[in-house]
Amino acid sequence: MATIQLHSDCPISATLVSNKFIDEYMADANGEFVKVYLYLLRHLGNHAFELSISAIADNFNHTEKDVVRALKYWERMKLLHIEYSPDKTLSGIHMYNIDCPTASSDSLQENVSGQEDSVLDASALERSGFENSGFENSAFESSVEKVPEASNITPIRKKEARKNYTLDEVKAFRKDPNISELFFIIETYLKHPLSSTDTNTILFWYDSLHFSPELIEYLVEYCISKGHSSTRYMDKVAMGWHENNITSVEEAKENAAIHSQAYYGVIKALGISGRNLVDSEIAFVNKWSKEYAFDLSLIQEACSRTIAATHQPSFEYTDTILSNWYKNGVHTLEDVKNIDASFSKTRKNTSGNTQASSTSKRNRFNNFEQRDYDFDELEKMLLTTSVQ
Repeated sequence: MATIQLHSDCPISATLVSNKFIDEYMADANGEFVKVYLYLLRHLGNHAFELSISAIADNFNHTEKDVVRALKYWERMKLLHIEYSPDKTLSGIHMYNIDCPTASSDSLQENVSGQEDSVLDASALERSGFENSGFENSAFESSVEKVPEASNITPIRKKEARKNYTLDEVKAFRKDPNISELFFIIETYLKHPLSSTDTNTILFWYDSLHFSPELIEYLVEYCISKGHSSTRYMDKVAMGWHENNITSVEEAKENAAIHSQAYYGVIKALGISGRNLVDSEIAFVNKWSKEYAFDLSLIQEACSRTIAATHQPSFEYTDTILSNWYKNGVHTLEDVKNIDASFSKTRKNTSGNTQASSTSKRNRFNNFEQRDYDFDELEKMLLTTSVQ
């Protein structure tokens, strides 16, 4: 296939990316999804380029199903709308202006920056199986986050469901010396003035979640130490603490220590690399470390046994081991050794009894009773008896 040269009369070219996309959407999206979205922005209104599913897939060395998955994700996030022809094949993609408050899936008349929609090749999407794509065989699927279900709240809706504090209300909060000092400390951590969104989020923690200023300060410090400086990420951590009934700095520190040790300990013991744990796997780790209250050494021992038995990471198999230990009152590695010894002894006795029973059966006729002979007497009789 001949190569296509892209050219323009303008010597300088650039792609405009909304700050809102960077601040609110990019951090939570899989990196491959972000690539597809930026690629769409790159070619928005570029009529000299024939955009298609296959072209996007080839550019990133993905399958066409991978590209379709990314498109469906961004449609769920309300950043674009997939358009169909009467025969239910894709005919175009409408890119929303996310900086415009009226942009939504129900208003298709707004175009991004006044530019026309990018039209994708319908036959390519048809070949990729858009309507019935299960993605079971896509290697790309296993390395990405699960796309939120329709019941989940998108970031914008989540913010809209919360109270938006007015300037007068914010001023009233700032009259409290503790809150005023808290804002100053957070601005120092973030190295920039708080935006209205930041302010609303912090007041939500204080006013609705009932976090103390000390706990909020530690929350910001903790997230910054993990390399996350967005209040959006901090808000997720805050919601997690709230769900776990964490109300003090001491409880937050204890939770952080347990989660960090158990989380990375399990990853290392199971030999997982190149990805983070998914929600279902994190739930297992929390179950073992919090509900069962197992030490990391016990959890890692179960992980090691899992690898030895299955030769691959299996949280279900590890959970079976740890659940059995929990039911048997195991608390230390010494308890595990005792259980192993008891099991080994029981199995040996059972094996011995089974072997003896099997040997006995092999030496008997089913319908005749065995006879017992005194071979010494028989030999004596043979020696003293003369042969005629």
